[in-house]
Amino acid sequence: MVVLVTGASGQLGQALQFIAGNHKIIRFHFATSSEVDITDKKKLSEVFESVKPDFCINAAAYTAVDKAESEPDKATSINVDGVRNLAEICKTFHTTLIHISTDFVFDGSKNRPYLENDPTNPQSIYGITKRAGETAIESVLKEHFIIRTSWLYSQFGNNFMKTMLRLSKERDSINVVNDQMGTPTNAVDLAEVLIKIIFSESKAYGIYHFSNKGKASWYEFAKEIFRINEIDIQVNPIPTASFPTPATRPVYSVLNQSKIEDIFGVKIQDWKSALNQTII
Repeated sequence: MVVLVTGASGQLGQALQFIAGNHKIIRFHFATSSEVDITDKKKLSEVFESVKPDFCINAAAYTAVDKAESEPDKATSINVDGVRNLAEICKTFHTTLIHISTDFVFDGSKNRPYLENDPTNPQSIYGITKRAGETAIESVLKEHFIIRTSWLYSQFGNNFMKTMLRLSKERDSINVVNDQMGTPTNAVDLAEVLIKIIFSESKAYGIYHFSNKGKASWYEFAKEIFRINEIDIQVNPIPTASFPTPATRPVYSVLNQSKIEDIFGVKIQDWKSALNQTII
């Protein structure tokens, strides 16, 4: 079985490389964004012709949430046009597409975990382009799995956990937002679920939610990061209003994972347990 991974130098791409050796039956082809630009349809087609993947995991995305507010065209080019290119080429080569999306497609107004069929209402350029990428896939390709996830972190790439650990070396105290609720998700756990979907040979295509279990504020997430790493630092809870950003974040973006659990038999661990297992 051949699996092409786009965006291989990103956080999820590196997590997939980290576990690839445990799945020898799969022949992975990892392509960084510099090697395979999903906005270049001709080059993309040439890669598919060469690799002939059974599955394509699209981990390539424009993820600079705040910067997207001032770069909407660039975000659209990657998150919408590039994704449409992938879907069209996957259709041509009879490749199943596994695409990674986000909790940012929701506005955060609910007070219970979001289901896959809940109405979307993104409040940022990033969220708008990611939702448009989802609909582009749905309009082109039947054989797809769209996996929405949230608050991704790992020992790889840039993420909240690594930022907190870096700041702890520079400061005696830190202010962290305490009125946004979501679920931290270990990128390695997500990577393992994607492999499980591939091995399942399921035809239950569509949108799925995956995150670790439970919920937390960014403040609670930070406190747990420092506790696990035995770092003594003062953490001050602050409201979102005290930390304005160009992009609007969902106030509540906890995802309901029942669908992916039921269909793929996925066992999901609590976010604190997943964080405790993270290699730093």
